[in-house]
Amino acid sequence: MKRTSTVKTLFFGLLLISFQSKAQSKKWTLEECVNYAMEKNISIRNTTLDKELSDISKKDAYGNFLPSMIGQASHSWNVGLNQDITTGLLRNQTTQYTNVGVDVGIDIYKGLQNQNQLRKANLSIIATQYQLTKMQEDVSLNVVNAYLQIIFNKENLKVQQEQLKYENKQMERTQDLVDAGVVPKGDLMDVKATVATTTQRMIAAENALLISKLSLAQLLQLDNFQEFDIADTSIPVQESSILLQEPKTIFDKAKEIRTDIKLAETNVDIAEKDLKIARGGYQPTLRGFYSFATRASYSDRLVGVEEDNTPIIAGPKPVLDQFDENKGQNIGLSLNIPILNGLSARNNVARSKVALERSKINLEQNGLDLERTVYTAYTDTKGALKSYEAAASTLEAREQAFNYAKERYEVGLMNVFDFNQAQTLYVNAQSEVLRTKYDYIFRTKILEFYFGIPIVQTK
Repeated sequence: MKRTSTVKTLFFGLLLISFQSKAQSKKWTLEECVNYAMEKNISIRNTTLDKELSDISKKDAYGNFLPSMIGQASHSWNVGLNQDITTGLLRNQTTQYTNVGVDVGIDIYKGLQNQNQLRKANLSIIATQYQLTKMQEDVSLNVVNAYLQIIFNKENLKVQQEQLKYENKQMERTQDLVDAGVVPKGDLMDVKATVATTTQRMIAAENALLISKLSLAQLLQLDNFQEFDIADTSIPVQESSILLQEPKTIFDKAKEIRTDIKLAETNVDIAEKDLKIARGGYQPTLRGFYSFATRASYSDRLVGVEEDNTPIIAGPKPVLDQFDENKGQNIGLSLNIPILNGLSARNNVARSKVALERSKINLEQNGLDLERTVYTAYTDTKGALKSYEAAASTLEAREQAFNYAKERYEVGLMNVFDFNQAQTLYVNAQSEVLRTKYDYIFRTKILEFYFGIPIVQTK
């Protein structure tokens, strides 16, 4: 029995290790990161709640067209000095009463405020949808940027590791030459210093990679972010066809599709509806009403008189009979004409006009900002491409210079200091190519985004 228990424990232990191994080996693609962010990002979830509130506000607007109905019921005890119906005299006694009623009212005309409230609610739903889309777009750009930063840091780390590997071999070779008396011991010290410097660079590259992974994992709201990693991939540099477009063409397309502009336009429409609602306060309102009420008493009642003038007293009638006999109805129309309300309506209209003008200015400013952003993005993308091409040319020259220096150093025609200088310039050129490469890729993504090309295909 004990042996069976041990076997089960080992089985579940191996199963747990297997699951953990699979979890640790997961490599996130860019599409997976963006799709996950769409579901889990806190900012997106908050904006989704705003949309739900807009849906509730629309229900409120619909409710304004419905009649109001209020039911009421009361039961009271009248304790104290009251007239006795049997004697006509005042005496201390307790009487009970029950009142039941219902009031119904409906707006017939209210300066078209209810209609405009409904139109405004519909526009608010559209606006919150634009806000949600804009938030999704912003998060997508942030995810892409963070993802590319990880790729850059990974490739940069590989460069430093390869360089360190080469320098360690160089240090071993120099040690042999020193032992053989071919080169002075000072050359070995210089090589060791170079190895130490490159080790520091590698550690810095490792830290940069770790921080970039943590940044993306936190952006995705991952709980177990310590084991987060992305799929190993290399993105080639291709000259995007977007650079064949004129900046004005990209700007005109962006004006049609950009969520910021659509949101600003919708806010202008909402402000116009607010102004109409405020102006409705100048107009009279007509309201229909209907009320029904009935009552019942629990006091004794006088039902007749004897021949000797003695009153005949009976108990209260049944409650339902009293409700039927005492019922009453009231129906009518109520017209309210605003004459003077402390300038409230006038001030509301003035405030709405200011809000409308502000929303128009905001729309105009968004258009200017978009134009500046598009032209800047276009210039930056072309500049990034030229920087990458220049860095690639520099790397090619530095690589040739390094190979030449290595040949001269190995035959003793170059000292270790000059060789280290050539080596450092070569490594720096490699890092600069990586930096300009991913800077160009990201800027291209932004420019394509303004032209309506999706940042990444999401589900």
